[in-house]
Amino acid sequence: MEQIVRADYVQAVKAIKQAIQVSRYRVSRHANGESLGLYYGVGKYISEHSRNAAWGTSAIEHISNQLQQEMPGLKGFSAENMRKMRLFYEAWVDVFENRSAVPNNLGIMPITTEIQPFMFRSAVPNEIEEQDLESFLSIGFTHHVTIFSKTKDISARWFYIRKAATEFWGYRRLEQALRDDLYHAEGSMPSNFAQTIPNEKQRAIAMQTFKENNVLDFWHVEDPDYVDERDVEQHIVNNIKNFMMSLGNEFTFMGNQYRVIVDEKERFIDLLFYHRRMRCMVAIELKNGEFQPEYAGKLNFYLSALDEYVKLPDENPSIGIILCRDKSNTEVEFTLRDMSKPLGVATYCSVDELPEHYRALPSADELRKLM
Repeated sequence: MEQIVRADYVQAVKAIKQAIQVSRYRVSRHANGESLGLYYGVGKYISEHSRNAAWGTSAIEHISNQLQQEMPGLKGFSAENMRKMRLFYEAWVDVFENRSAVPNNLGIMPITTEIQPFMFRSAVPNEIEEQDLESFLSIGFTHHVTIFSKTKDISARWFYIRKAATEFWGYRRLEQALRDDLYHAEGSMPSNFAQTIPNEKQRAIAMQTFKENNVLDFWHVEDPDYVDERDVEQHIVNNIKNFMMSLGNEFTFMGNQYRVIVDEKERFIDLLFYHRRMRCMVAIELKNGEFQPEYAGKLNFYLSALDEYVKLPDENPSIGIILCRDKSNTEVEFTLRDMSKPLGVATYCSVDELPEHYRALPSADELRKLM
């Protein structure tokens, strides 16, 4: 009986310990979000007063020193940190409030007399995904400062925020990723999405979804110099679940050699998918060689046909991806520059074509057997 009681004690300690850890994590996340809201609000107040020249040049130092005197032990409100709060506000005001932090005519900027901590959750624009907001609120102010001070592109900022939040990056890991330019290294696929997708939410998802380089780990090739497009297509169809999971978990498969009829002539699209969150069709054309500019014209035609004859009224315009064996980014840029439809160009290879140290890694099935 005593052993049973002791086992109960062990179980109780384990359960309570887990509950405490979960609670602390939630409190920490909530507290971090509250702190970010406070820093954003203070940054807004400082920006509106200092950028208008309403304050003197050393105002922030004087205010910081006075705060320290009136609130002994106060941390995080040095003059340097208060300037970072101002930059934090100015880095994100266009995203969260859809207006410029520092208008051209500084004289007409409204000046607030009270500081209101910013309520990110209640003010979040529709184009920001809930999971992205959670990531934003879960990383610390120091991480935010590092990200916005090293990156100007909003898409890149969101990339590092997501990575830092979901992979629990420390400060040093984040700095290393920024030095390595991981955002571009992991595959910012060349596309014209920024110019051709007017819906902000759809555009953001599209730019995050598609990778520049795709490894088809279910496809093996004996002679890399000879690749049959239909063979690749058939392997993808036979392994459609794996292929869709490599693209992301929001895709549904509509078919291969998907038929559209234009002016009584049949046309066939290699692979056609539907993306749930973007609410649009995604047409993929497979090519067995290097990218050629004429490929884009053909796919642009297919997208027009899909939008005219297949797209539903409440869906967004279709997106096209050219998957080829190799490409010149300069040629891709020139080709897509004046295209009217959203197009991107990515490459693919078989697992056999990876460098030796990557090929040495066990497959997913082999790992399951080992475990």
